[in-house]
Amino acid sequence: MKLKVIVPIMLISISAGIFAFAKIGGTDDPPGRYEAIMTLVGQILKEGHYQPKPIDDAFSKQVFKKYMKSLDSEKKFFMKSDIDALKPLETHVDDELNGAPLDLFKKTNDIIRQRVTEAAAIYPVILDKPFDFSKQENIVIDPDAMDWPADAAARTEAWRKSLKLRTLEKYADLIELRDKEKTGKTDAALEAEARAKVKKVYDRYFDRMKNRMKEDDRFSMYVNAITTTMDPHTDYMPPVEKRAFQEQMAGKFFGIGAQLREDEGRIKIVSIVTGSPSWKQGQLKADDVILKVAQGSQEPVDIGGFAVDEAVTLIRGNKGTEVRLTVKSVDGTTKVVSLIRDEIKLDDTFAKSAVISGQHKIGYIYLPEFYADFNDRQGSFSYDDVAEEIKKLKAEKVDGIILDLRFNGGGSLPDVIKMAGLFVPEGTMVQVRSRGGETQQQKDRDKSVQYDGPLAIMVNEFSASASEIMAAAMQDYKRAVVIGSPSTFGKGTVQRLLELDNFVRTDMGGSLGAIKLTVQKFYRADGGSTQLKGVESDVVLPSPYYEVGERKDEDALKWDVIPKADYTVWQDPVDVKTLKANSAKRVANNEAFKIINDNIATLKKLEEQKTYPLDLASYKADQKKNAAALKRYDAVNDKVKDLNINSLKVDLSKIAGDTVKLARNKDWLKARTKDAYLSEAVNVMNDLILQSYPKLKNNYTDAKNKEN
Repeated sequence: MKLKVIVPIMLISISAGIFAFAKIGGTDDPPGRYEAIMTLVGQILKEGHYQPKPIDDAFSKQVFKKYMKSLDSEKKFFMKSDIDALKPLETHVDDELNGAPLDLFKKTNDIIRQRVTEAAAIYPVILDKPFDFSKQENIVIDPDAMDWPADAAARTEAWRKSLKLRTLEKYADLIELRDKEKTGKTDAALEAEARAKVKKVYDRYFDRMKNRMKEDDRFSMYVNAITTTMDPHTDYMPPVEKRAFQEQMAGKFFGIGAQLREDEGRIKIVSIVTGSPSWKQGQLKADDVILKVAQGSQEPVDIGGFAVDEAVTLIRGNKGTEVRLTVKSVDGTTKVVSLIRDEIKLDDTFAKSAVISGQHKIGYIYLPEFYADFNDRQGSFSYDDVAEEIKKLKAEKVDGIILDLRFNGGGSLPDVIKMAGLFVPEGTMVQVRSRGGETQQQKDRDKSVQYDGPLAIMVNEFSASASEIMAAAMQDYKRAVVIGSPSTFGKGTVQRLLELDNFVRTDMGGSLGAIKLTVQKFYRADGGSTQLKGVESDVVLPSPYYEVGERKDEDALKWDVIPKADYTVWQDPVDVKTLKANSAKRVANNEAFKIINDNIATLKKLEEQKTYPLDLASYKADQKKNAAALKRYDAVNDKVKDLNINSLKVDLSKIAGDTVKLARNKDWLKARTKDAYLSEAVNVMNDLILQSYPKLKNNYTDAKNKEN
């Protein structure tokens, strides 16, 4: 159904880009909700994306392949005949984006619903009979190495082997437990127990697939197959996901303040957030089971078998609204608890600091993301929080600061630019290029420097986007030493969130969601892009991860270079060559890193394994061999000397009396006490401090001479 253009062209300005879209809606041949979303997405991709691919038949074929994979990644639902029947529509995606009927989506949706229903009848029959684990046969687990099942019999056989492998895994575990605890259970009893456990898992899985996966969910998958074919970070967000994204960026949400987990198909309360509605109301306790969720006086929804994220979606909502929980308490009583939603702050997402004592006094700042609450000026901003942590560490008279950006996936661009300015005078921190080729130099204009002492930045393969801007700026200015994996993730693109509802005039049957669109590309002050290649560490440490990063995605934008910005390096440039050489000697003789390297080699071999045995003897032999190889990794922490890391007294005083927060803080410190990477970063920082302060170096040498 085609969309009627009923008003003049509408202009939307995002940064330096201008997008022109037609406002849609009205009474003349109104489009359906899905058609409206598709047309808007097509227009936005063509007219707004930083580097749009031609939306043609070749693009459509890429989307078709990705969509089939997202619907049936293990090739256990569709049959070869289904793919053949859909094949004529593989070039239809571009037409649907231009207003043609959604034939591909509708036909695919009909087929997958039918196949899921059929598969739901297959697995109970297979699991109703004992498996013969003495029979030697193998299963191929790499979908790319196999075709779709040729017919119903081949599909049933694929399910049989898959279920047999899942049962074999649990069966082997149960045998090991029996032999350890001497329970005396027979092999037959354990095999039956293993099948029962697997059936319970698949009962919940198919309950979700049949009863709670709606047409909207599959449509979102379809649109995302389109957007991510343009590039990996252009996403379609249905209303619920859009809200979750905004909550993550702000570091807060509106809910009841109960942390949940899934336990055997039940949603249990783990803990209560201090100061939250649940804490104030006082009726909810840890280990209570939530049975039903109701929006105010509406009919309650039974959440048995729900995943945690599904339950959370029902429980969260707008500030001031009521949610009623039917709860089974630990004592066995059932009650309905009424709560009014309020703002909940996610403390774990905020900047946090500690002091590491040893050869020198070193400040440590942990920043999990570059958060920013754009909807609330009084909200939390990562720049303000890091500036405050630096202030506290300076008051402690630390000799150097380590900023930990490991696993930090990015966030707010304004915050990272200002944060980089805490460590260097005014200057270009990153260059941003728009679709038309126009380049802007994003500068920190504050001439003051809050911290001018020795600085180290910790990164790994999961440090992305804003984290890469920070690390690259400190590297280009020769202000800090970057320590970590060979390179960071390689996400050098800028996204903007566009609300699709802003482009429609009439009610389309609910919110249309939003699209997170790639509109710009990042470049370092030295001109090189952070896209694809990421930021290479000055001091490289063995990485426990491999094949992680932007380079893994065939739809990723390419790396390139633009002219260098005009900037002045730090007055006392870091001598990374010496730091690198000293670290390499330590790492070569470090038992923990030797174990980590061996573990990486083992994991790579396991990753390359495409087939698995389905007989108990071969399976146990494989597991024994792999377990022996991986067991050495358990000893990593034993090889790491404890760091003397402690929270600041001013921070402890704020949580004194809050047993939950004190326990979480204790766990946070404990995780860093035996951190091989942080330990080596401390060693590098000790070298940097001596390099930066000749007087300290002389005093240290004199002290060593006296000891000798």
